[in-house]
Amino acid sequence: MDSDSTVSSLIMMDEDLHSHQFSSSTSKLHTNGTPTSTSVHELLECPVCTNSMYPPIHQCHNGHTLCSTCKTRVHNRCPTCRQELGDIRCLALEKIAESLELPCRYTSVGCPEIFPYYSKLKHESVCNFRPYNCPYAGSDCSNVGDISQLVAHLRDDHRVDMHSGCTFNHRYVKSNPMEVENATWMLTVFHCFGQYFCLHFEAFQLGMAPVYMAFLRFMGDERDARSYSYSLEVGGSGRKLIYEGSPRSIRDSHKKVRDSHDGLIVYRNMALFFSGGDRKELKLRVTGRIWKEQQNPEGGVCIPNLCN
Repeated sequence: MDSDSTVSSLIMMDEDLHSHQFSSSTSKLHTNGTPTSTSVHELLECPVCTNSMYPPIHQCHNGHTLCSTCKTRVHNRCPTCRQELGDIRCLALEKIAESLELPCRYTSVGCPEIFPYYSKLKHESVCNFRPYNCPYAGSDCSNVGDISQLVAHLRDDHRVDMHSGCTFNHRYVKSNPMEVENATWMLTVFHCFGQYFCLHFEAFQLGMAPVYMAFLRFMGDERDARSYSYSLEVGGSGRKLIYEGSPRSIRDSHKKVRDSHDGLIVYRNMALFFSGGDRKELKLRVTGRIWKEQQNPEGGVCIPNLCN
């Protein structure tokens, strides 16, 4: 028998094997006539990384499967029987996957959606119920979680300033304002309207010009962030700058918001002018407030709901 015939025979045998496994697994899960796909989903779990497998799904000559990422990690050796893997695709399992509809992996935290197997991964990457990344900008923190977990993490691990109320008055000081490259001040977290907001303040180069920037991020999704507005004001010597806008969601990374220049930007010369004195030390006072937009039931327009 030539090599092509051997591979074809193995694939046909594999289809029979996995079709039997699929039928057997499904029949076990019929309770009062209601089928589930839990055991079928287990067949699609890579034995090495335990993630769901997507085409190409590989198998050894004995029918053991694994994902394409792990195939390179195990140096072309089956992790189950240690036989050489070769380049055999498990077409039967790929076809089984096409027939599945599975709930989002975040169903336990509220997502009600069900998707075809091959669409599920794309949805989960943008699901509104997926965990949030830590919004702290002072380090590359890999912590993820829901909002309450992140608030506790920011307070206990990063030791950020925590405040209640929707107005703020902060003074930022730097003894050598000539050093502006990637200078970051301590993150401040505000709790108002039952929500959490992160106030960032930092210095960086905008082109060739050194600048200071302050901006607010909302600890929640973009849709909810649009329900709020905020203002930032900085001034001195009879002059002032004011910025108003909507906070960005922490779904947008700190770097993305900063690079979009969506916030109050003060050039260094102006910041030193606001600081007063001999202009050799940065003493910048930033004030602001957060408010919630409410729909006017009579006029149908948004009116601000100010926090006491």
